Amino acid sequence: MPLAISPADVLTAAERIRPLARRTPVMTSSGFDAQAGARVFFKCENLQRGGAFKIRGASNLILSLPEAALSRGVVAFSSGNHAQATAIAARHVGARATIVMPEDAPRSKMQATRDLGARVVTYNRLTEDRERIAHGIVEETGATLVPPYDHPLIMAGQGTTALELLEETGKLDALIVPVGGGGLLAGCATIARDLHPGVRMFGVEPETANDTFLSLAAGHRVTVAHSETIADGLRPPSPGELTFPVIERLVEAVILVTDAELRAAVKFLLLRLKILVEPSGAAAAAAVLFRKLPQNLASIGVVLSGGNIDFETLASY
Repeated sequence: MPLAISPADVLTAAERIRPLARRTPVMTSSGFDAQAGARVFFKCENLQRGGAFKIRGASNLILSLPEAALSRGVVAFSSGNHAQATAIAARHVGARATIVMPEDAPRSKMQATRDLGARVVTYNRLTEDRERIAHGIVEETGATLVPPYDHPLIMAGQGTTALELLEETGKLDALIVPVGGGGLLAGCATIARDLHPGVRMFGVEPETANDTFLSLAAGHRVTVAHSETIADGLRPPSPGELTFPVIERLVEAVILVTDAELRAAVKFLLLRLKILVEPSGAAAAAAVLFRKLPQNLASIGVVLSGGNIDFETLASY
């Protein structure tokens, strides 16, 4: 079966999103390398517009819409990072944005989304279905849905993260990427395996939100409802219908990390690299820091996918 996106789609996305997405820096740390036992290159999407990689996919979809569609607005559902990305891209093109967010989303993410001009509709993640709410708004208004991961344009846009990283580093032994719904991992794997067929691709999830890990083991998509983890961006109940086949074909394994390991990685990155990364964004770093990858890897690319965290939460670490 053909996959949802091709490397050419990622290259096209790189050109389309240029007006909105920053080319984020690649950082290294000798102290982290010593702890990890490998040379590590951090792609700092925590320094991206909106504080996360999500602007890449959201802008790729929204910038592709015709004027007639933009006039009816856009709708998204998100715990925060995709919400902000959609709001930024919508404001850039002058479109109305409505974002469906869980009522327990980090306050900083919810307020930032409102500050960007979006209308926020909240829901209870334990009793309500965010996708049903979003689709209801689409049916009522004629707006375009901008899903967080399961769309070819979203996946291709997210893949530009790996494209930029590998343009700077050249060939790496491995690339590890956080996985929620799988758009970032699928997009990155698509372009990375095309540029360097020998690169080993890994995803990383919280051990209590391990739907992609279980899905790979089962050979089909598995749902894990109401996951509890500090990594709020990695809690989709199952991998995407479009993202999972890409991950299944191109990704070697999904690694699991604990909340304690996520906290340790956030602290290490803040104190040693002087960069602020949220727990979801630090997942790949945690897996490498605690040596959960195969130990024969000399060079590893790590995507730090986001940096939006409430101050009170950070202070508790």
